[in-house]
Amino acid sequence: MAVGAFGLSFGVLAAEAGLGLPEAAALSSLVFAGSTQLAAVGVIAEGGTAAAAVLSGLLLAARSVAFGVALAPVLRGPLRTRLLASHLLIDESAALAAAQRGRREARRAFAAAGVAVFLLWNAGTVLGWLLTDAIDVATVGLDAAIPAAFVALLAPRLERPAARAAALAGAAIALALTPITAAGVPILLASLGALAGLAAERRARRAAR
Repeated sequence: MAVGAFGLSFGVLAAEAGLGLPEAAALSSLVFAGSTQLAAVGVIAEGGTAAAAVLSGLLLAARSVAFGVALAPVLRGPLRTRLLASHLLIDESAALAAAQRGRREARRAFAAAGVAVFLLWNAGTVLGWLLTDAIDVATVGLDAAIPAAFVALLAPRLERPAARAAALAGAAIALALTPITAAGVPILLASLGALAGLAAERRARRAAR
């Protein structure tokens, strides 16, 4: 239900950014990655290029590689089965699958979460797009959905000093570049903050020795 409401936000924001219903629906059904879609639409809404929108989304989607590696032993099977499973590989399905003890339970949890979120996310997208004229984005606060999504994704990953260093460096880079560069560029270059994280990790290892 929460993801469906978030899908509603995406539908409204997509319409506000000038995307038609077929385009918004295609993003939700074919890309099916909330943070990636919000990043791309956010860049488009600010007048950024298509390349910047795609690259911004890909940066956020890169974490799915780690999900795939972690769940590979659970999601074995024919190529067509694994391709279908990869489309349902999102934060929620990965988390619920990883929380199970047995492989059968993990597969069931993965499928249940993936299918439920897919249906509700896409339904929310269509409904949000259709209700755009009836919703004041600024008053309701839906314009804060994109930064809120980034913060929600980032917060649980800040336990290690290296992660905090990367986040702070990335935020500083984005804030410094926002007034002087085109939309989408700050979030792309903010990924350089990972270098600060690597440096912090290296210092921590040396101290541990």
